[in-house]
Amino acid sequence: MSNNGRPGPKTPVTLKILRYKPGSIDPPRYDTFQVDADPLMTVLDALEEIRATEDPTLAYRHSCHHASCGTCAMKVNGKDVLSCVTKVLDQKSDVIVVEPLGTMPLVADLVVDMGDFARRYEPAGLSFVRESEYLTEAQTPEGVERYTRFESCIECGICLSACPVANTNASFIGPAGLAAWYRSLQKGDGERADILAAVDSDCGVWGCHGAMECTEACPSQVQPGDLIMYLRREVVKSKLPWAH
Repeated sequence: MSNNGRPGPKTPVTLKILRYKPGSIDPPRYDTFQVDADPLMTVLDALEEIRATEDPTLAYRHSCHHASCGTCAMKVNGKDVLSCVTKVLDQKSDVIVVEPLGTMPLVADLVVDMGDFARRYEPAGLSFVRESEYLTEAQTPEGVERYTRFESCIECGICLSACPVANTNASFIGPAGLAAWYRSLQKGDGERADILAAVDSDCGVWGCHGAMECTEACPSQVQPGDLIMYLRREVVKSKLPWAH
């Protein structure tokens, strides 16, 4: 049992973590660890404690610790989440199962190969900056023409993992990729006809089953499922006689 050193009452919780090492002939397995969780402990906190005090070989990704980078995405009790903002005790379970994201190839323990996510996402053009919808009444400083901001997508891969289509169809562009295509269309980042042609297929907007699992799981309010429906509408409109 670990002890995080923070004051206050603790609740013993068992983490059941999927383990796998690259090159191993052994299939993935689950190892269990017990932590003393306080109300502020996140799943990422628990993993860091286990790595520091019990098993230094435990592999996972993390960086910012405040839901901005997306690197700590994983499954917690079957739900795709950012582990840095997912509280241990909020799971209301004595045993918490921690697994890597789905869809993408497993590298080691809780680490997946994000190359598959990038392959589906990059063709949209990686348009990261947009006009800010906030502070419309604000005065811009001298030399600043307008306010802009980064897009909400943090490229965590959660939407791809949660998508039932992506889990069975490797050719499907995926929620994040299709949402990026829609953003490119809205901002004029490319020829409209080329963008619509890129998504007008069973691997694009017509491959989506409309389950909205991606929008439900997205931690950054991108609403990829909604954007796919908007993009589908634009494809249909482009084929109507009056649209030409």
